[in-house]
Amino acid sequence: MATYTSSTPQQFFGDLPEQTDVLIIGGGVIGICTAYWLAQKGVNVTLCEKGRVAGEQSSRNWGWVRQQGRDAAELPISMESNRLWQQLMKETGEDLGFRQEGVYYLAEKEKDLKNYEDFLELAKQHQLDTKLLSKDEIYAKIPGRDGKWIGGMVTPSDGRAEPWIAVSAIGRAAERNGAVIVEDCAVRTLEFEGGKLTGAVTEKGAIKANRVLIAAGAWSSLFAQNLGVSMPQLCVRATVAATKAVPDLFNGNAADGTFAFRKRVDGGYTLAVSDIHDHYIGKDSFRHLFKWLPAVKASFKGISFGMNPPKNYPDSWAHKRHWSGDEITPFETCRVLNPDPSPKALKRIQARLVDRFPQLKGLQMEESWAGMIDAMPDFVPIMDEVPTQKGVFIATGFSGHGFGIGPAAGRVMADLLMDKPAGYDLTRFRYSRFSDGSKIKLGPFI
Repeated sequence: MATYTSSTPQQFFGDLPEQTDVLIIGGGVIGICTAYWLAQKGVNVTLCEKGRVAGEQSSRNWGWVRQQGRDAAELPISMESNRLWQQLMKETGEDLGFRQEGVYYLAEKEKDLKNYEDFLELAKQHQLDTKLLSKDEIYAKIPGRDGKWIGGMVTPSDGRAEPWIAVSAIGRAAERNGAVIVEDCAVRTLEFEGGKLTGAVTEKGAIKANRVLIAAGAWSSLFAQNLGVSMPQLCVRATVAATKAVPDLFNGNAADGTFAFRKRVDGGYTLAVSDIHDHYIGKDSFRHLFKWLPAVKASFKGISFGMNPPKNYPDSWAHKRHWSGDEITPFETCRVLNPDPSPKALKRIQARLVDRFPQLKGLQMEESWAGMIDAMPDFVPIMDEVPTQKGVFIATGFSGHGFGIGPAAGRVMADLLMDKPAGYDLTRFRYSRFSDGSKIKLGPFI
């Protein structure tokens, strides 16, 4: 793969119309899939991306299309998304890299197996094809170091797609359905008259719309703050590495307690560690501290906190938090957020690759990159209309597992934007859960 930068050639050249039924802010997997389903239904939809479609986290993730290990409220949507990936492979006429080779969770301790048994009960309720595996069954599939794993769990219908290929391909299909996709077009702010949403101001001019979706990933919170809409989203840097093509070792996707690996269509492996993530302290870190304390105590053992963020970090101290439609915004000064990978994480990835697979000693990483995960204090997203600003919808905070669920999350948001039932109980994903006195209930972290 090749990491997106601000100099990556433009792919989408739509002209900003004067008016649209729905305006989508953000060209990641959620925004693109929402545009796809809206356009398929004949809705006039325009998507504005400040830089490149899929330029940030949507092309930098593990690529897993996972039902296994999901939050109970997410699982039915993830199951729909699995079906939609299959459907999109046919409808778009493009190879999105979707392959159902299963997702394996590998147990190193007995408590891991107990956690798998707990998820298995949830899987049975939804007739998901998850099953537990013995040590011998694991090693028959994955020729890792003997004695490393004592058993595991697999969902055979799970799989992966290729992030840097799939999202843009779905975007092209959305255009063929009638969507307008405009790159290099930051939305600066929204406009209201008498408290009613009337449209937006972009760097390329104004556009009228009475429905807007904020799906800007790591930038969603900063954009919303300018509107007076607060949500406790923070950013976490995650590092990923890739090997060159190697002889067949394992065709699926797997993770143990600290190491994840999966095959790519080009024959190489994508690798990551799950116990090194970096959060850079900004204004929002303090503003939302108390909402994040339960998550920090429970799930952030491997997180490091830094004071020197990457250039143009969304929660940078240097960013202004309020602006008007005629001012240059932080979104125009950072077309593509492209943080450097963590050297510490890369060393650990290399070491764990050899530890798990001694036969690959000497295999070097061919490429590495990092992305900024948009995380919520309970690790599940917001998918809702803002109660105080009718017509303004939010889909953000997917906390590192938005790629796989993207097609169904986009379908859900498309229905909400068309005032149609989403088909699921979305209470878990409501905007107001962080302000209505509800206790924060943690979902699975990444």
